[in-house]
Amino acid sequence: MTTTFQSPAILGDPRLILLELAGRHHLPELLPLAVRRLAEGPAVALARIWLVESPLPGDCSKCFLAAECPSRDRCLDLVASAGHPIDPASESWDRLNGAFRRFPIGVRKIGTIARTGQSLEVRDVSGDCNWIARPEWVREQRITSFAGHPLVHRGQVLGVLGLFSRQQPGESCFEWLRMIADHLAAAIANARALEEIESLKRRLELENEYLREEAKESSSYGELVGQSPALQAVARQIDLVAPTDSSVLILGESGTGKELVARELHRRSLRADKPFIKVNCAAIPRELYESEFFGHAKGSFTGALRDRTGRFELADGGTLFLDEIGEIPLDLQAKLLRVLQEGELERVGDERTLRVDVRVISATNRKLREESDAGRFRQDLYYRLSVFPIEIPPLRNRAEDIPLLAEQFLDRLARKLGNRRIRLTLANVQQLQHYSWPGNVRELQHVLERASIGASDGKLRIELAKDAPRKAPPTASDTLVERILTESEMRDLEAHNIRLALKVSKGKIYGPDGAAAQLGIKPTTLASRIKTLGVIVEK
Repeated sequence: MTTTFQSPAILGDPRLILLELAGRHHLPELLPLAVRRLAEGPAVALARIWLVESPLPGDCSKCFLAAECPSRDRCLDLVASAGHPIDPASESWDRLNGAFRRFPIGVRKIGTIARTGQSLEVRDVSGDCNWIARPEWVREQRITSFAGHPLVHRGQVLGVLGLFSRQQPGESCFEWLRMIADHLAAAIANARALEEIESLKRRLELENEYLREEAKESSSYGELVGQSPALQAVARQIDLVAPTDSSVLILGESGTGKELVARELHRRSLRADKPFIKVNCAAIPRELYESEFFGHAKGSFTGALRDRTGRFELADGGTLFLDEIGEIPLDLQAKLLRVLQEGELERVGDERTLRVDVRVISATNRKLREESDAGRFRQDLYYRLSVFPIEIPPLRNRAEDIPLLAEQFLDRLARKLGNRRIRLTLANVQQLQHYSWPGNVRELQHVLERASIGASDGKLRIELAKDAPRKAPPTASDTLVERILTESEMRDLEAHNIRLALKVSKGKIYGPDGAAAQLGIKPTTLASRIKTLGVIVEK
């Protein structure tokens, strides 16, 4: 026996509506389609969907029902509307900016459905005028009944589906409408989940892209390398401030490794498992600073074809490294200060306020205090950034670290170039240590890479700028070393050098005219080497 489907009195075929809605997964497409199909019913005057949202600043002042609103934290926003007015030429019911585009929760029949989560059917609106905001509209449009259902998913009211009709609904109409509302609620929840997944996916892709770029750039520097007192002082400062959330300002000449220090601060912090995002402030065009820092909404300016997540959002929960902070224009510094103080930002073209939890580490090769005093950098921003300043010494002030750095770079270069590991000779070391290194560690790396490429015979021929080296007095060892020395020969050469220094200082180790000062090392270090090498001190 075949059962014939009976269509509800005021709707078309609800089964076809449900089948068509099942293939839609994006809200901008799903919700307008739902009200259009419902409005195609023979007696349906108007079909609308409102979703529960938090009002934006200024929304409440424009709300038609603001005086009846019990609170200002949540309301219903009209997101889809379709219908057939008596006089189609006089008005359109597809627009979303009418007087009833917003309902406070609990106000009138729409707000009551959202507050209680209960469906409502008014079979004769003429006898229930308390529910009607505009009785004249009901009379003019010949509205006879209303049916409304909450859009509920897992116990949470997401919105309200309302249907105004020009005849009383049949017995099954109310239940079919409830079924459609339940389907819409599940579809809305799924669509929002998909949007969140897509948003997280885009953010993860951006983070991975940034991290790949940063890893590519930072891999050439390796880890903090050196045993000089100057570098040890920096390491102690890193140990002190890394576990805190305090802002750090890293000062130093170009090429000293400020970014490496910033990465060490992040690696040793409680945010180590969160993103480390770098922004080179000197490389951003002036008109794109806000978009780069805070992101932008689609259509906010020419070329904004999609939403963009800013660097502050990407670094949420982690560390944001602002390199060359002194290059930020003055007019943007105030907005940057607000984010640092309040942890809030707005994307360009978006009124929503986003909260971020970011630790800021900045770096500059400028004398930022002088820039601040001269009015070229905001003083309040300077003090906010420089809670804990760290100054990186130039390479010329830590010459004893040069051999260690050079060895590490040569190891990396051998793997990069696919060559056999090239050993440093003592002559190479002395040549490197007698140079002033205006480009600091970065210049050292590039000089060694150039020398490694040309070392086809396994010998490094280091070329340095002629106007920058610091001339050192010639020593006997300069002419002796033209080959790779063994460990024993290097120990003998070092012992010979110490004997010469002791002879000049008449056996004195300490003091400004002592052997330690002549050699440029600490007296305790010299005493240890004298003991290790078995050098006899003659007085």
